[in-house]
Amino acid sequence: MSLNILKIHNLAPYTSWLIGGPAEHFVLPQDYEELTQAVAYAKENKLAITVLGGGSNVLVSDLGVKGMVICLQKFSGISYLLSDNRIQIEALAGTGKNELLKIFLKHQLTPALFLAGLPGDVGGGVVMNAGVAEAFHPREFMELVDQIEVMTLDGELKIFKNSDLHVEYRHTTGFQPHIVTKIFMSWPYEQHPEIITQVRDANKVRLSKQPLDKPSCGSVFKNPPGHKVAQLIDQCGLKGTRVGDAEVSTKHANFIVNTGHASATHTWELIQLVKNTVKEKTNIEIQTEVLRLGNW
Repeated sequence: MSLNILKIHNLAPYTSWLIGGPAEHFVLPQDYEELTQAVAYAKENKLAITVLGGGSNVLVSDLGVKGMVICLQKFSGISYLLSDNRIQIEALAGTGKNELLKIFLKHQLTPALFLAGLPGDVGGGVVMNAGVAEAFHPREFMELVDQIEVMTLDGELKIFKNSDLHVEYRHTTGFQPHIVTKIFMSWPYEQHPEIITQVRDANKVRLSKQPLDKPSCGSVFKNPPGHKVAQLIDQCGLKGTRVGDAEVSTKHANFIVNTGHASATHTWELIQLVKNTVKEKTNIEIQTEVLRLGNW
């Protein structure tokens, strides 16, 4: 087998938080052949599969992840064409959202404004139905998606139309347990020259308001109906609260940053502290966007 399967491989460098223990088995496939081999190896050896994308919205346990972690960060590539007054885009799951942003920005199309604030890859965009709080159009990733291609755990490829999936706030289901491999997107080809300035201005605002200089997972909590979660956390006086090296950002209360060598255990303790304090002081239940992976 040409695929390089690593044993007891540290996962922290593959996450935007730079936190987490080792994968029992780890593969970094670059194409369909290697991904098929990885799935076959896992099936043959009865290994549970955990898929890791851009690593921007996950907290990997300090104890690591049993079975096989398939990391799609090198499974990338993007192409597009203009047809019937629409831009049609195909992207492999590991393609960074920044590559998608470049295409929309080049053609001065409105999704550029929404994408400018999103970390991670397009596969994660589907799984999490990534979105922004601002009233942009679009404001959720699945508004761009026509259909997705997945690989089954038997190594076969299948297509799911958007209408086949169950899409909700920060979550898409209906394709599991399959692995998202490719995303097919489109958008009306209606150019807006002002979008370039709007993206530049939005990026300046984010730089001033978000702790983009420190490792984080992006937004930790979902906005509860009728509220902005960052404001709730801030009102509870939680900015700057720390457990170990995990800290509620003093810049943006919905970011928890790794100030040095934060552990997953300390980070999760801080998340629970924030949840419980907000509930106690406001009687509002807040839910995490971030997903926990591994053995807890």
